[in-house]
Parts: sequence; C-alpha cells; structure tokens
Amino acid sequence: MGNSTHYWVLLIYTVAVIGLTTGMIGVSHVLGQRHLKKATREPFESGIVPVGYARFRLPVQFYLVAMFFVIFDLEAVFLYAWATTVRATGWTGYLVILVFVMALLAALVYLWRSGALDWGPRPRNLPKLEEC
Repeated sequence: MGNSTHYWVLLIYTVAVIGLTTGMIGVSHVLGQRHLKKATREPFESGIVPVGYARFRLPVQFYLVAMFFVIFDLEAVFLYAWATTVRATGWTGYLVILVFVMALLAALVYLWRSGALDWGPRPRNLPKLEEC
C-alpha cells in the first residue's frame, strides 16, 4: 500500500495540469478580443511584414551542413560531460573518450573523403592540350 500513494500524487498532478491548462484557455477565450481586421489575418514576425513566398527551396548542402552541425555539436556535449567527471572516471573514462573521439574523427575523415563536405561542384578534368 505504501507505493500506491505515489500514483495518487501523479494522478492529482495530472488533473491539476489539465485543469489549469483548460482554465487558462477558457479564460482567454471569454476575455479575449474579437475583431477581424485585415492586419489581424496577416502573419507578422519581428515587426516585418512578410514579402514573397515563404516556401522556397534550399540546396541540399544546407541540410547536410545542418545535420553535420547537430551530430558534431552533440560531440561537444559528451566531451563537456566527460570533462566534468574526468577525475572520477580515471583512466577507464579516458580510454572510453579516446575511443569516442577516434570514432568521430573516422566519421569526419569518411565524410571528407566521400565529398560530403564539398560545397561547390567538382571541377571537371579537362584533357591536356599537347604542344606541337
């Protein structure tokens, strides 16, 4: 019976969160302004009226760089976590982080050699002109 009391606390918390959220939305609906003007229906961001079409295509390299940034940014998070516990982990932690960094370097070398980090088109190999 001792562990079942924790479930009641969770149930009360869930009901309170749902009640608070519903109450806030309800009060906003009752007290909120109701006006339909042309400016109300326009999207507005940072004080700038939008111009043009928002769904333009970006080159694939943009998404590749974004993915690489996320992947290698997570590396920094893991290295920071390791750096905060370096004394507690000792040599075992050092060897584990060394394997981790080596795996990341191998991935970076693979991406570099496969051409995934190249921005522009690859240069064409033109045949050399022989001198007469």
